[in-house]
Amino acid sequence: MHALEIVWDPIKFLDLGFFKLHFYSVMWIVAFIIGFYITKRIYRNENQSDESLDSLFIYSVLGIMLGARLGHVIFYQPGLITEDFFSIFLPFKFKGGFEFTGFMGLASHGAAIAMIIAMYLYNKKVLKKTVLWILDRVVVAVALGAVFVRIGNFINSEIIGKYTETDFGIVFKQLGETAPRHPSQLYEAGCYLLVFIILFYTYWKTKKSEQQGFLFGLFLVLLWSVRFVVEYYKEPQNGEYLSDAIRNLINNGQILSIPFIIIGLYFMFIYKPKAKTS
Repeated sequence: MHALEIVWDPIKFLDLGFFKLHFYSVMWIVAFIIGFYITKRIYRNENQSDESLDSLFIYSVLGIMLGARLGHVIFYQPGLITEDFFSIFLPFKFKGGFEFTGFMGLASHGAAIAMIIAMYLYNKKVLKKTVLWILDRVVVAVALGAVFVRIGNFINSEIIGKYTETDFGIVFKQLGETAPRHPSQLYEAGCYLLVFIILFYTYWKTKKSEQQGFLFGLFLVLLWSVRFVVEYYKEPQNGEYLSDAIRNLINNGQILSIPFIIIGLYFMFIYKPKAKTS
């Protein structure tokens, strides 16, 4: 092993006998709990009730988890629809024998789309402000949550980076490898932490939160720009169908990121609300 090379061979779960506690799942739980407390502080600053926050938490968890799972299946593993349909929605695998797997295979693009839909339903049923008012505030917590999700991917030795072709990098021993790769999961986690800091500062220290849609747009531009750049250091994931059409100049993850960046720019610089939020 070279001096700049780190062999990564972590324990992925704790075997409690009747149950395996996967650290990847723990990272998702941590993301939701910390997100809850960040949003709670913001909601109190906005004079919103704890009851409305509790409802927001439920809508967010259901929307993000279902959307992330469906996004992965649709964009990267469509064969699962016919091969093992119920494993899409349940933390179990049925094909080849029943096994508890946790919710594995989650796509951030699907989570983003589902989060917007969930916030629309939440606003219609509970808050009755505007969807953008909610999105401008929840994205602060979502950005930090993304940090823990990528750390979970690193623990699982998944969504790995390309070979560095140098002595620098991470050797993913559990994948049976001996050559170092880019720790793309950590690149992404570090950048998402920076995105969170920028959003947190913008909300608390500027008046941009009063410009409806700005924080949501800023979130989309920053987060998906990070995703677009880091994709250059990642190995392609399963089902890179869209990228084949343009001869692999950019991959599926990058193609799916571009619309989010454009939408973000629209909300930052073009969008004008029809009426002021009450």
